[in-house]
Order: sequence, then structure tokens, then C-alpha cells
Amino acid sequence: MSSFKDKVLEKVKEIPRGKVITYKELAKAMGKPGAVRAVANALGNNSGLVEIPCHRVIRSDGRIGGYALGAKKKKELLASEGVVVDKNDKVDLSKYGYSF
Repeated sequence: MSSFKDKVLEKVKEIPRGKVITYKELAKAMGKPGAVRAVANALGNNSGLVEIPCHRVIRSDGRIGGYALGAKKKKELLASEGVVVDKNDKVDLSKYGYSF
């Protein structure tokens, strides 16, 4: 059986290009709605940044949140997928949000 971290990283691979999901929604999709912090920790320890698109996971308020390679890189990656990040580092969840 895979660890929770491995399961989170596998689930993140399912988020389509050009879409984002919140840490909270990802925790719900994992069947662990109270595990928001555990989801964030799993993503923060992601050593496969190229193949696992953890840049597609953002905060519930629409702000982009943290990223191992820095916020600037996260914004660049999202922009390269067509996701607009506004001047306040926020993404319009009604337009770009995804849920499982």
C-alpha cells in the first residue's frame, strides 16, 4: 500500500493542464477532508517537480501559495498553461478551478 504522500502525488497528476485545485479540495478528493496540512506537506516534499504538477494546487482564497521553486516560478508555470494570476497573486477559482 502506498503512503498518503504517494497517493496525494498520484492524485495531483490527474489535475488537467490549465486548471487548479485548492489544498482543501484535494484533501476532500483524497477522502481526508481534515488533512489539508498533510496534503500541503506532501506537496512540499515533492521531489518530482517536473512530472508531478504540484504548481496546480493553490490556497482556498485563490492565492497561489507556496512552491519549492518559489512563487515567481509557480506563476510562470501557471501562466504557461493559460492560468491567469492577477497582481495580487490570485487565481479566479470560478474560471480555473477544478474538482474531482
